[in-house]
Amino acid sequence: MTNLRVGNGYDVHRLQDNLNFLLGGVNISHSKGIVAHSDGDILLHTISDALLGAAALGDIGCFFPDTESKYKNLNSVVILDFVLNELKNLSFHVVNIDIIIVLERPKLNPFIPQIKQSLSNLLHIGIDRLNIKATTSEKMGFIGREEGVACYATVLIEKI
Repeated sequence: MTNLRVGNGYDVHRLQDNLNFLLGGVNISHSKGIVAHSDGDILLHTISDALLGAAALGDIGCFFPDTESKYKNLNSVVILDFVLNELKNLSFHVVNIDIIIVLERPKLNPFIPQIKQSLSNLLHIGIDRLNIKATTSEKMGFIGREEGVACYATVLIEKI
């Protein structure tokens, strides 16, 4: 039996004018931001769900339901820290993370180094263990109409 586990995460949020746009703890300058119960950091939500899935612990809704007013505007770093602590308690550590962000605008390539550095700091892993790909939906669907953003993550964790 192996000590490696794989998890997948997915999240999607609407975009709206004049809101903050956080990705991986980095504030992205844009005319629109993410609509969410928490601070809307879709990247941290996706990674948290992937890590919980890899450890067979459910998803962030199990621990931070959006029906609870006490989680309104919650900083997503709190969610990620909770998940990392749960993994630590089960003797897991993060091996690597691969991310896809689907967004029409803004173009994310200029922000990727900063996002990777932020994630490296938040996750306590080397930048060489993080990969971020940004793509569009070729102007199709709600993402193409700039109504929303989607994010996917695949993680590998290992029991130590």
